[in-house]
This record gives sequence, structure tokens and C-alpha cells, in this order.
Amino acid sequence: MNTTWSLERGGQLQSDNSVRFTVWAPRATAPAVRVRTAAGDVDHPLAAVDGQPGVFTARIEGIGAGTDYWYVLGGGAPALPDPVSRWQPHGVHGASRVVDPASHTWTDAGWSGIRVDELVIYELHVGTFTPEGTFAAVIPRLANLRSLGVTAIEIMPVAQFPGDRNWGYDGVGLYAVQNTYGGPDGLRALVDAAHSVGLAVILDVVYNHVGPEGNYLDAFGPYFTEKYTTPWGRALNYDDADSDEVRRFVVDNALHWITEYHIDGLRLDAVHGIFDFSATHLLEEIADAVRTQAALLGRSVVVIGESDLNDPKLLRDQSEFGYGLDAQWSDDFHHAVHALFTRESNGYYVDFGTIDAIADALREPFVYDGRYSRYRRRRHGASSRGLPRRRFVVAIQNHDQVGNRAAGERLGSLLTLAQVRVATALLLLSPYVPLIFMGDEFGETNPFQYFVSHGDEQLVRAVREGRRAEFASFGWGESVPDPQDDATFARSKLDWSKATREPHSFVLALYRDLLALRRDEPLLRPDGATLSVSHGNPGWITLLRTPIPGVTSYVKPLVAVFNCSDSEACVPMPTTHQGWHLRLSTDASAYGGSGCATAFVSSAQSDAPRRLLEPATASVLHIAPWTASLYQAAAD
Repeated sequence: MNTTWSLERGGQLQSDNSVRFTVWAPRATAPAVRVRTAAGDVDHPLAAVDGQPGVFTARIEGIGAGTDYWYVLGGGAPALPDPVSRWQPHGVHGASRVVDPASHTWTDAGWSGIRVDELVIYELHVGTFTPEGTFAAVIPRLANLRSLGVTAIEIMPVAQFPGDRNWGYDGVGLYAVQNTYGGPDGLRALVDAAHSVGLAVILDVVYNHVGPEGNYLDAFGPYFTEKYTTPWGRALNYDDADSDEVRRFVVDNALHWITEYHIDGLRLDAVHGIFDFSATHLLEEIADAVRTQAALLGRSVVVIGESDLNDPKLLRDQSEFGYGLDAQWSDDFHHAVHALFTRESNGYYVDFGTIDAIADALREPFVYDGRYSRYRRRRHGASSRGLPRRRFVVAIQNHDQVGNRAAGERLGSLLTLAQVRVATALLLLSPYVPLIFMGDEFGETNPFQYFVSHGDEQLVRAVREGRRAEFASFGWGESVPDPQDDATFARSKLDWSKATREPHSFVLALYRDLLALRRDEPLLRPDGATLSVSHGNPGWITLLRTPIPGVTSYVKPLVAVFNCSDSEACVPMPTTHQGWHLRLSTDASAYGGSGCATAFVSSAQSDAPRRLLEPATASVLHIAPWTASLYQAAAD
């Protein structure tokens, strides 16, 4: 009979309230576990496990959950935290603590997860999402996110990092939940609360590197390899000698989140930085393991990869020699929108900046599908044709695209209100899974900057210099805020008071109405329609959605019209015998526009007036600068 996976490494609470400690430490000479008791710290020798080279274990009686411990590896080396610690209450350098993973009384028995095509993702950073910066402080805002139309929150990494402020990508305790956010109990409570209001929880995890401060893995075993390099730190050893246990360390980590914390999805950070030439790639192994465990748990769990390779192999089934991930981030959509709207052409934006690029990104998620890239000075990517649109996640900004600007400016600071509205419409009327970065829904103008709180001054200097060097190609090298400064972190917190004030309330109204349309209109869902994209000068695009025979044939066609220019556009409308009626215009007064058009949004407003485009006048639409409108074929 199949049974679900359970974690075997680390400090495992036993049914008799003893604790079994198990660690992979092939570099240890005299391994022991040091346990803190009321009488003081006591060392207990660890015994080798037969058939598992480098694995040591011991069962200690008379202790339980809440016990602090370290590993002592011998040779006079200092005591170190557990690589598989579930909690580091005293930070990355302190003792590990035994956790009872069954201590939380879950209330989500009726929750079964979420499908990829149902996703509307809201990315948030726990530390800056609220003034308090904790898991507990997120919970009161969950119901509002659900009513907005969000179906999943995506939490930036929570694996223990040094200090109390960090994006999370400097995590070193991959299994330990950040102590300053609320630790394991806080994360479980947040996930349970999200499920209670109908929100899935996706967790951002980092398997391409481990942060520098508090990283003690080298003392235990060959976790790293010199064969490859990454921009963020040493490459993990996934295909060299002794790599089996390193792979297990990461695969177990993925399973631990979905099993012990009821996480509904994993977003794998920068998988192009995972180097593995094994016959079975690590990504394939993770996808298989997660899929198997989810089935045994009776839940749906999604695995989403972030990659800048434009490689469809990530999504193709194993039978087609792919890795079988459920979805992946696709950055070309963002780059195309950002470059045209801001007119920035530095760095990788040099490859975009035209209306053609946005139209191409609406036709296929990979604009660079093997064509030549000026930025890379080579051909880039491969075709995404044939892959369902629900398997691509797009955004007009996210933590990377905002925070990896020197000053962390958001679109709300870079664009006019009209441009923000059109960019929002492009995102939420696109044929892909939309990702909303926290605060976008009310046009937040506070920056989201890069911040750290390292304790090593030499590391702090290296981070400062590295940030300046990273942005040299963008011309931003001398204007980078100090990542270590408290003020950099404080500036990056959301200002929730803006949501009720104009013009931010206009943006919020537009998000709410567009998300309602996505929910209510079958043709607006990923893969819910046949798509046809047209575009022309000065900068207009039409995105026509027609029903799929036998699937959505009961629905009238929809056409979205975007004018991404400073001039009025004359747009050829698709032919229909019934004419078109307006469903929504970003120029409506409710969204801060001129009020020349009237929005018709949902069944709750079924008596609202509509503006008809009769067949005789529907051949050409005159649309104002920086405006987007959605029309539906009128009834017979």
C-alpha cells in the first residue's frame, strides 16, 4: 500500500516523545548531537547508519518539541545548526529547535488545491506587505484579496535568512521558517487562513544557490561543486560525486513544504541556475515527487519554474523528453510592455520597445523563440507553439523587475495613470496566468528596493559593490540605495492608505472589474478561446477571442482593443453581423478617465447602459490615446 512521504532527516519527534536526530555528514570525524537541557548542554554520539554512507543518527529520550540542539562534527570544530532544521529561533548562527509538525490543528480538510487555469497570482513579500511584517499581519488582508479576484498568494522565500530583513533569496536554512516572520506556527496559521477564504498558497523556493552568511553546509558534506558558477553564489552539487544526498536534501525540501505546511504550489527560483547533467534532471525529479505526494494527499499541487531561457522543455511531458513542470514564468511579456510604455532601451530592454513585440507576446509567450537577440548577441529561445497558455505566468512587474532597478521604482511612478490602466488591461486581458505584484492593484508608488541585514561587514561591502556593478549596463551604477540601510527597507513597505484615495482608488476599481470579467467570461480564461492578434501604427492592438466549437460555442466573441500610443488610433474592427457592445473601457470615469465611455462589467450591473457599435459603423473604431476597451458581439 502506498503511504505518503515523511521527513527522515533532522530532528524528528517520535511517538514516545523522544527525538531521533539524523544527519548526512560525511566530513564529520566524531559526529554528535548537542542537546540543551535544564541541567546544561549534553553531547550524544551519533552512530553510522548501515547502507547509507555518511549518514549518522541517534535517538534521545526525555526531550521533545521545543528542545534546542546543534551538531558537533569533531576535530575541535564549533557546534553548528542542523542543515535540516525546521526552526532557527535565534537566527542563522544559533541553535536549531525541534518542532512538532503535527502541532497545528488544521481546519482545511475540505480544501483540495487549485488548478493552473484557475490561477490569478498575487506575489507578496511578508516583511513589506504590512507595517508589522509578519505572517499574522497578512491574515486580515486575505479576504480582501479574494474579493478582489485573486485566487492564490505567492509568498517570496521564507527560508531562514540572516538578520530580520531580506528579500529571502539569501536563505541558508532551507527547512526553517524565518523567525522574524513568525516561524513555523505563523506560516501554518497563514496557510490555513488562506484556505479558509478560498486562496491557494504558492511558496517561492530557492534551489540554485544558498546564501553566504550562516551557510555551514560545507562542514557537513560536498553540497557544492566547482564545476559550475552562478551569479548568486556557489552552485549546488546535483550531478557530481556524492550528489545523491544533495538531491535528496532539495527534493525532500519540496515535499516538506507541501506535506507539513499544506502549500499548494512551489515557484522554483531561477532554474537556469540549476546545473544538472544527470540522465534525470533535478527539475523532473522534483516534479515527479511532488505530483506523487500530492496524489497521495488527495490535493492538487503546482510546480512553477522561473527561467530566462525561453525553453519549452521545462513544460513538456517526460514522454516528450521534458521536465514536466506545470507552468513557468515568461518574462518577454513584461519586457515588451515595459520597454514600449517607459521608452527605456537599456539592458535587455534593447530587444523590445515596439508595438510588434507586445503583439508577438500576446500571440506566443516566447517572443524570442530562436530569433537573434541584440542584448545577448546570439539567437535565443525556442518555440512555445502547442503548449497551453495556462502554463505561462506573466506580469507587468514583479519583485525582480521592480526591485532590480537601482531605485526600485514601480510603474505607478514611471507612467501616467492612463498608461497604468492600459498596462493593467494588457495583463488581465492577456491569454496567460496573470501575476500581480503586491500594491499594483492600487497603483502603489512606494518603491520596492533591495534590502539586507547581514552581520558580516565584509559581506555588506561586497553586496553594495555587486549591486552597482550589476546595474552598470543600465546606467544606474551610481544611484543604487544602500541595501543595508534601515531606510531602504522602510521605503519599500506598502502604504495601504492610498487604496482609498484618488487616483489609487481608480486603479483598484479597474483591477476589480477586470478580474470580475476574467472570472465570469469563459473566453477570457486561459485556453478558453481561439485567439487572433492584429496590430498597427501608431500603436494599436486587437486581441480577438472566438469560441472553441463544442467547448465555448454558446458565448459571443470578445475583442480587446489597446491603444498604446500618444495619438488617437483608427482601429479596424473584426467583422460581426451583430455589431459590438462595450463591456469595459479604461477611459471610464470610474477609473479616472475622461468618462467618454461607459463600462458594462458584470451581471450585477445588468441594467447599466451600453454603447453600441452598429454594424455599419463597426468597421473602424476611433480610440483615444492610452486607452483599452473590451467589446462583445451584440446579441442577435
